[in-house]
Amino acid sequence: MQNQISVITLGVVDLERSRRFYTQGFGWQPVFENAEIAFYQMNGFVLGTFQQASLEADMNRSGLVRPGAFSLAHNVPTQEQVQIVLDQLASAGGRILRNGDAPPHGGFRGYVADPDDHAWEIAWNPSWPIDADGHVTFGL
Repeated sequence: MQNQISVITLGVVDLERSRRFYTQGFGWQPVFENAEIAFYQMNGFVLGTFQQASLEADMNRSGLVRPGAFSLAHNVPTQEQVQIVLDQLASAGGRILRNGDAPPHGGFRGYVADPDDHAWEIAWNPSWPIDADGHVTFGL
């Protein structure tokens, strides 16, 4: 089986509020959207934001869609861009969880929550190069 993730889907309460965060904060435009879902083409996978009740019905699970003990990450090419992106996301409806700082393991990172409380790490790591297509390669 291939090492791949095809789609990550986040449950959201207010699709329009979520759309504003992703379009104004990150600058991403949906490749498809309707009244229940928006899909964003990423570099190698698709990110979906799905009305929470509709996602729960689709999974045949009730009351279980909520932010969990995970974070998504968006790497940037320079250390200085970490705080810039955090502030941009906060101005688009996000909430800064941790301002940019240097963790003990190296690099530079901060965290922001989207309007539905999904955590995003905004990170720079000099050992993880980002190619022209935005792909990050794990390196030490």
